[in-house]
Amino acid sequence: MRSRPLSIAFIVRDPLPPRRADVLTLFGAEMPRHGVHTELVGQAGVDAPAPWSAGGMHVVGSLGSRFAAVCSPFWDLLGLLRAWRRTRPGCIQVRDKVASAVLAWLAARCLGLPFVYWMSFPIVEGYEVRRDALAGRGRNPLWLAHALRARISRLAIYRLVLPRADHVFVQSEAMRAWLAGQGVARLRMTAVPMGVDVDLFDRGAIAPSTDPRLDGRRVVLYLGSVAQSRRSDFLLEVVQLLRARAPEVLLVIAGDAPSPDEMAWMRREIAGRGLDKHVLLTGWLPQRAALGYAVRAEAGLSPIPRGPLFDVSSPTKLVEYLALGIPSVANDIPDQAQVIAQSGAGLCVPMQAQAFAEATLRLLADPALAARLGARGPGWVRAHRSYGILARKVAQAYGDICPPCGPIR
Repeated sequence: MRSRPLSIAFIVRDPLPPRRADVLTLFGAEMPRHGVHTELVGQAGVDAPAPWSAGGMHVVGSLGSRFAAVCSPFWDLLGLLRAWRRTRPGCIQVRDKVASAVLAWLAARCLGLPFVYWMSFPIVEGYEVRRDALAGRGRNPLWLAHALRARISRLAIYRLVLPRADHVFVQSEAMRAWLAGQGVARLRMTAVPMGVDVDLFDRGAIAPSTDPRLDGRRVVLYLGSVAQSRRSDFLLEVVQLLRARAPEVLLVIAGDAPSPDEMAWMRREIAGRGLDKHVLLTGWLPQRAALGYAVRAEAGLSPIPRGPLFDVSSPTKLVEYLALGIPSVANDIPDQAQVIAQSGAGLCVPMQAQAFAEATLRLLADPALAARLGARGPGWVRAHRSYGILARKVAQAYGDICPPCGPIR
């Protein structure tokens, strides 16, 4: 435990109340056990207001507003002021925001507080990918707007925010190495990969789905969102190869898409390939229902496209499969390769349809191998990727960032 409690003002990009586990579980449930409380600041989403027992929640503005992109930095500054009035924070932290990070850094310096940046995604590179996608349609005003945003954001993050931050939390060791190559001091960075709530993902406490469409099928699972940017149609290429040698195979895609257009695209792809009898696209499900489908699976798939956006990521789905004891096939982005190598709970192959299909067929054809791999997952996750373990690492970092708050005991 911490000798004295610490309160941090935390500006987040995602809508409030939070739904992401690395905010909801890590900061909402685990960090208070180490004496670290959080004043969340951000904009409202579509969910109904919910209490935040780990500190306070200051919702200013709405992400549904047409002015959100312009107003959110000033809304965040107002929320930060409210957090300051409620409880004097020991530091100010910003997650994945650019203009808000600049204003928050200035506020931290005026108040004499440490400033922390939490990078869960290379947001600047994301802007540049969007800019380049629009370039193919000609240099129009929309392209120019995205090009300016990308350029200004790069200057703000890499010239101002990261070099002057007292500490930077990153998503993975690969992201830490990448930022070190851009001049950010390694000693000022802490890698916090995605984890799981091991109680929630306790297989023994999950009721298997009774969906009759799963009966008599060789169920393979993809747990996560559907998106063209994630090359979700790759899964369909794998299924086309699988059904030739395992006609009873059924891929369950337990997840939703970020927009109705993306979901419609996926349904068209399934129908166009004649895979309606081999792919079950559930759409959004309550988490317990999704996990009910998951524990019916014989193998879990985690293909993540290679490239600057995802090579530094830390995907949740692979760790979730391991926590549930599901033997997995994952491709070789750095974090997934490390998880497979350390846990021995799955097979790591390149993101090629033939390679994924062969690895999946190997698991389906060898139940003894699948059982050995699956049995290694839960213990490894409890020891390395539970949010209880990750919370202690984060709390120790705050002990160094905010030494007056006392050491971790």
